[in-house]
Amino acid sequence: MARPVVHDEALRRRLLDTAVSLIARDGAAAVSLRAIAAAAGTSTTAVYSLFGGKAELLTAVLDDGFASFAASQQAAAGDVEALGRAYRAWALDHPALYGLMFGGSLNSQVPCQPTPGASEPSIAPLFAAVGEAMSGAGQDEVARMVGIVWGQVHGLVSLELAGAPAFGGSWPETFDAAVRDVRHRLTCQPAADPSASD
Repeated sequence: MARPVVHDEALRRRLLDTAVSLIARDGAAAVSLRAIAAAAGTSTTAVYSLFGGKAELLTAVLDDGFASFAASQQAAAGDVEALGRAYRAWALDHPALYGLMFGGSLNSQVPCQPTPGASEPSIAPLFAAVGEAMSGAGQDEVARMVGIVWGQVHGLVSLELAGAPAFGGSWPETFDAAVRDVRHRLTCQPAADPSASD
């Protein structure tokens, strides 16, 4: 009697990576489960067995991306500047996945969202670092600053990945200056006289 086909973690990983690659190239709407399965060297049966369908596969892609991104942020936890550098490094190492996670392209083509709560561990280290740097600040103030810091880092990384010019220098130089400035602003006393020199 033939052995049942085993759909293991290695195949699951291959399908996730293949889906990211094909979707980044062709768009989610144009990529079929059959094409993903064929490129991964398996059948659609494996996709259905491991994920359930296209929307579920794409949700798994997003969840997996946020888990990987969160791990990189947690490894750099404790310092806002280190978190910013880890953010950029991860994005440059995973540009296609970064685009799918933050560009909104998946949901605009195929209805799918990350599992509720999947993205939260990736932002938690920044909340902790900003909260520590702004000791005594209220939750709303910390949350506003997290939004500002994230927006600045995310914006610079997104521009770099889009191939925009880095005016006045290279992207590494621009990014380094930005994260140093963020750290400086966070560690300065909020009541300091803005006209005073550093």
